Amino acid sequence: MTATEFDHTRFKEDQRLHWDAISAGWSSVADAFERGAGVVTARLLELGGVAAGDSVLDVGTGVGEPALTAAAAVGPAGRVVGVDLSPAMVELARRNGAGVANAEFLVGDVESLDLPRSGFDVVLARWSLMFAPEPAAAFRSLARVLKPGGVLAASTWGPPETAPMLSLGFRVLVTRLDLPAPAPGVPGPFGMADPEVPARHLAAAGFTDVSVTEVEVPFELPSPEAYARFTEAITPVAIRRRAREVLGADTSALWAEVAASTAPHRRPDGSVALPSKALCLRATAPSA
Repeated sequence: MTATEFDHTRFKEDQRLHWDAISAGWSSVADAFERGAGVVTARLLELGGVAAGDSVLDVGTGVGEPALTAAAAVGPAGRVVGVDLSPAMVELARRNGAGVANAEFLVGDVESLDLPRSGFDVVLARWSLMFAPEPAAAFRSLARVLKPGGVLAASTWGPPETAPMLSLGFRVLVTRLDLPAPAPGVPGPFGMADPEVPARHLAAAGFTDVSVTEVEVPFELPSPEAYARFTEAITPVAIRRRAREVLGADTSALWAEVAASTAPHRRPDGSVALPSKALCLRATAPSA
């Protein structure tokens, strides 16, 4: 797919519809996901130097993390704003953050944030920037809202083979449902698995002191069936529709196959260990 064939506006609207549609699914598995993902949240707050009194922006906040963890870290003198493209995700984040006085959640587009210039000490982006159809615009937008010398701390996934929590089940879906390979250049979960990609965009946006570190995320599920439920909950609606077209109304065999794919990762007690690699980025905003 060439640049002229890729409709950024349509892609963004499709993303909004996609995240709206699976927001309830994500919410249903959020606790299981956060038991591992909390390691990345802690690392991002450390890289960002998040401290009491800071003003923090969380882009692609989903159902509210790492925004809510950051809100506890900055305390009552600090402020956290979580932004997401999906109104349904933002509504769930607001529910999860009910009673957290120093956190607010807004619908917004990372590529054109309607927020004050130089308004934040730290920007966090946990597994979200890979979905920006115009990464250069996204990084310029983040540089604009950061204070001079402020810090961006973000995470992306490593290559698919290093992130079984996400890729293991989808490999089954691709094979079983004969799904087409993603078109080259289309944003997706592994679009920034090569650290040179975000590093290049950061430098072009004026960021300095760019560093990338690997973090192992200790994802664990109590059973293969729990992993299948997780995968089903976050599977795009279009793929679920394709499953019904191929397999009929009863798709239980498909999810049983997803559960079976965890066999090499099972422990003696029946639980499933799926340690996955995240790349954590740190960069300093332009000083002027």
